[in-house]
Amino acid sequence: MVGREKLVQFSVVIVILVNIAWAEDRMIKPLELEMFADELPDMPRIKGFDFADTSPIPTKLSIGMYHKLWKFHRDLPATPVFAYGTTKENATVPGPTIEALHGVHTHIKWTNYLPSKHILPWDPTIPTATPHKGKGIPTVVHVHGGVDEPESDGHSGAWFTARFKDHGPSWTRETYNYHNLQHPGTLWYHDHAMGLTRVNLLAGLVGAYIIRQPSLELPLGLPYDEEFDRPLVVFDRSFSTDGSIYMDPKGNNPSIHPQWQPEYFGDAIVVNGKAWPYMTVRRRKYRFRIINASNARFFNFSFDNGLKFILVGSDSAYIEKPVTVNSFLLAPSEIADVVVDFSKSKSKSVLLTNDAAYPYPSGDPVNAANSKVMKFIIKSKHEFDTSKIPKTLIKYPLPSLSATGVLVRYISLYEYTSPIDEPTHLYINGLPYEAPATETPKVGTTEIWNVINLTEDNHPLHIHLGLFMVLDQTELVDVDEFKECMLKYNDAIKCGVHRYATGRKRQVPAHERGWKNVFKLMPGHVTKIFVRFSYIHSNESYPFDATAEPGYVYHCHILDHEDNAMMRPLKFTH
Repeated sequence: MVGREKLVQFSVVIVILVNIAWAEDRMIKPLELEMFADELPDMPRIKGFDFADTSPIPTKLSIGMYHKLWKFHRDLPATPVFAYGTTKENATVPGPTIEALHGVHTHIKWTNYLPSKHILPWDPTIPTATPHKGKGIPTVVHVHGGVDEPESDGHSGAWFTARFKDHGPSWTRETYNYHNLQHPGTLWYHDHAMGLTRVNLLAGLVGAYIIRQPSLELPLGLPYDEEFDRPLVVFDRSFSTDGSIYMDPKGNNPSIHPQWQPEYFGDAIVVNGKAWPYMTVRRRKYRFRIINASNARFFNFSFDNGLKFILVGSDSAYIEKPVTVNSFLLAPSEIADVVVDFSKSKSKSVLLTNDAAYPYPSGDPVNAANSKVMKFIIKSKHEFDTSKIPKTLIKYPLPSLSATGVLVRYISLYEYTSPIDEPTHLYINGLPYEAPATETPKVGTTEIWNVINLTEDNHPLHIHLGLFMVLDQTELVDVDEFKECMLKYNDAIKCGVHRYATGRKRQVPAHERGWKNVFKLMPGHVTKIFVRFSYIHSNESYPFDATAEPGYVYHCHILDHEDNAMMRPLKFTH
């Protein structure tokens, strides 16, 4: 009997190995696809407002999620995807760019038209949205960077299936209300369903969202019209020879999590829905709102001919002064608002490249495929350019560190491994997502968070609703000794964090010293951030009840980490 059980187990292992080998054999080698074969598309633009005579007024949009085919590359068969759009025919990957106006509400009914089964493998052994009737794909939309009411924030438990037939425990409404009262800038929207965020985004559920305030922005003189102000949504994918998105069907700890892997990486770099596209540009300034919509890949962008980037915004906010750099690092979910002056180029074309290791910072070096992003073909004729780079942009009030009564918190990041030293799950403060909220700020207040990264990965921390400034980032000394204490007591004060946070201070890049909603937490470091739970441009409190259910969350924005289960509830009080 024992021998028979061993034979069955051996047979199962053989079947798994054969399936994996077959799946990997079906993967298309990225260099088989010709680079720069497809022109960069500009995604459809939808106005998030209407007009009464000449005055802008709120409007209601209906945007669906559809299962359809999408061409990522000229020579690749059409790919089954999930796509946002006002109809199935015009749904795109990424979805349409929603352009809202500061101070004018946008109401959106997000409707799920997806099939009963997913197009990608998902893992039920991690905390996952599960339809009560066993059918349907849970989805919910979060506008990343939005200062929105809890009922419209896209809470992970507020998921719903096709045509709202089933919904999660935190679901409240079909139509979301976006106030758009915050500062102008670039946001993006994406799926946020519990335990399915990584696969739903891989399937295509992402898009750009811009809040414009012409009275404040036009005097700056930056490129601002559709031709010269372009969102670039960048992510990585792998494909099978039949065109489908490839995702490893086996987990790194298959006996614990049959499918979950700690990070997803693909070798094809996709910009606005095309793998390694090209864009023909004029010899003048262009503005690119670059959104890293990858699951886990960091990008360190540069141009291969030395052309420079002029950074004017980080995440959803303008910075105080333009910053000129040769390269910049962008974590998953981060946004860089940059201006590129192609009149400065001495060549007729230039490649946008990447050299960030994966996983970042200590993983594999880039290869011939994932080191290229896209190509710009520059017209030879010089032309008159009326846009400019101002000396100053928008200055928001700085945090007051001398204020008394500022609450100080310690937030610790942990990774747990199996006996074979492979990650099994990740926690914040040693707690699963389901544990009661321990971060309960008062609406309208500011806090200081000391975020302690006890893992070997760089984690992009994203806080819903709040914005923050990074004060400093300090290396931990004797980190293994400190980690041992933290794993035992989970108490930074008791473990003497101030004795260990005495190493080298890492300088915050000049373009990231403004208000952010994501920041890169270096491994073995304590990152001190000043968090504001009110509007940054006015310091006024919100016009909605931020204490209402279902509340908010904060999490690592490496999606594979967030899903398992590096996310915690954020509940506000009066």
